[in-house]
Amino acid sequence: MVRLLRDDELERVIAVWHDTRKQTHTAMKLDAERDVTLDDSRRIFREHIASRCQIWVAERNGDVVGFVALCGSYIDRMYVNPGDQGCGVGTALLAKVRELSPAGLELHTHRANLRARAFYEKQRFRPARFGMSPPPENEPDVEYRWRSA
Repeated sequence: MVRLLRDDELERVIAVWHDTRKQTHTAMKLDAERDVTLDDSRRIFREHIASRCQIWVAERNGDVVGFVALCGSYIDRMYVNPGDQGCGVGTALLAKVRELSPAGLELHTHRANLRARAFYEKQRFRPARFGMSPPPENEPDVEYRWRSA
């Protein structure tokens, strides 16, 4: 089930973001995230994501297993617990944001995140531009776009 975030679930969403990001970025050998603590993630998420984005969560058996942060037509963040990936959670989250932004969507991901890139391309997102993520990451990234047919 995909629905809007409830206030009492913010800590769970932050934990999903922190844990999944750490695991993904460690696998990609990104140094910028290595020393980010859960407290850092709480501050960043509250100040820069929750304060400006609409957050939708995917719930399974009463637990938040993923989320998408949508700012207009821009997917600012989308994360799914590693153990819940490949089970349709990301697809369900994208279906919701497509419903909310039927004309099109945009997002960025790291070029090295081959798993995410394959997922988005399977979901009919197309690379639009290659560049660099802003500091502190400074990593090669790719902008993806989806437009309705």
